[in-house]
Amino acid sequence: MKKLSLLLIIAAVVIVSASSFTKSKAVKTMKSGEVSFVVPQDDPAAVKYPNGAKIYKEKCVACHQVTGLGVPGAFPPLKDSDYLFADKKRAVQQVLNGSNHEITVNGQKYSVPMPPQVDNYQDAVDVINYVLNAWGNKGGTITVDEVKDIKIVR
Repeated sequence: MKKLSLLLIIAAVVIVSASSFTKSKAVKTMKSGEVSFVVPQDDPAAVKYPNGAKIYKEKCVACHQVTGLGVPGAFPPLKDSDYLFADKKRAVQQVLNGSNHEITVNGQKYSVPMPPQVDNYQDAVDVINYVLNAWGNKGGTITVDEVKDIKIVR
């Protein structure tokens, strides 16, 4: 019953998140690879990190939400996240390889596993740089050179 409830919550979150993200005011359409997408005018991080914003919209928003606040008790916040800011390289590793261990973010424990989200260093760095700088975060950046020693496990 717990699993069914969690699945229903996740489904509702996905629907609400997708509709919220597409309601943002567009400043322009940008291209990342071969895919065009709308960059919200109220999201300077998306303008600066367009590929990261695209990946976030496609892979991360369902759990971590348009606001970056996550879902309390299920999915951790990325906005003002002490866990994220403490180790940017770990964040890239988790985006590349997922995470199956319990974490504590801003004093709250989260144990829902995170599957791998991307399969290459550049996409992982792009989405983490977006997250580090979205929603008023001032988390700096990380480079591919800083993470190239992370083994990608599949």
